[in-house]
Amino acid sequence: MSPLNDLPILPPELPRDTRPRLLVVDDQPINVRVLHQIFQADADVLMATSGLQALEVAEREQPDLILLDVMMPELDGLEVCRRLRAMPALASTPVIFVTGQTTAEEETAALEAGGVDFISKPVNPAVVRARVRTHLLLREQARRLEAMAFVDGLTGVNNRRYLDLRLKHEWRVAQRDQAPLAIILIDVDHFKAYNDHHGHPDGDTALRWVAEQLQSTLRRPGDCVARYGGEEFVCLLPRTSLAEALSTSEHLRKTIAEGRHPHGASPVAPYLTISAGVAAQVPGPDERPESLLDAADQRLYQAKRGGRDRVCPSSEAPADSEHVPREA
Repeated sequence: MSPLNDLPILPPELPRDTRPRLLVVDDQPINVRVLHQIFQADADVLMATSGLQALEVAEREQPDLILLDVMMPELDGLEVCRRLRAMPALASTPVIFVTGQTTAEEETAALEAGGVDFISKPVNPAVVRARVRTHLLLREQARRLEAMAFVDGLTGVNNRRYLDLRLKHEWRVAQRDQAPLAIILIDVDHFKAYNDHHGHPDGDTALRWVAEQLQSTLRRPGDCVARYGGEEFVCLLPRTSLAEALSTSEHLRKTIAEGRHPHGASPVAPYLTISAGVAAQVPGPDERPESLLDAADQRLYQAKRGGRDRVCPSSEAPADSEHVPREA
């Protein structure tokens, strides 16, 4: 096996659905070609020959790691790195400096600019592959830890922290595009009685089952299910009118009921049921996302007072926002 390919970019314990994306930045095309040759077998290699081009490519392509030359005309590597660190989507992207200068002062400047490592020119293929491998591994581990911070430990769906961030993001998108955003706030009916009757371990199992049903029923990639707290869940539906959200809510309600998960202490039915409050709107310029959640909460309260195992407003209610087709 050649020295260029004797070390995989990512270790086998961290499989990826797609190959790593590396951005190589150097004003000398020969240096770009050398690094391209080293990584082309197992990475998608993006290339830039100036600092400004590097910023454009990085913002557009979102690479997993950047190999950045220090000495470049007009905009040097240190300034490129500082600007990358100021861009939220790229602030945590690892930057490895590739430089012909190796003084302590220059290495310090590279690290202070935001680089995670540096490699001396001319590059040694085995060394550069090992360094890239290490930082991709660290990047992947950081991503996994970040993902864990947004997952509910009991049910495996998104948690309240993720919902809060996602709601703000989708609200801004809906404001910009003047598109409807819908929320379904769901409560598992008489769940305290379930825990008292069946015990808390079975209660945990029941919540996991409900979460699985909700997650599997919402099929659009953009839809979001989150545990809101206790026995409450939220479904966030971008680009969804009230009429469409009501139809989805009724489908969720029927899915839970038809699952016939036993509930021995419910006055509603001998199995688990849910109540849902639904709200949708096209956000106005001065409105806040909390208003949508509050509206769904009020309608959930009405559904529970109306007898539970129901959706409020009823699925026969007219849409209060312009119909926008839900994308499959």
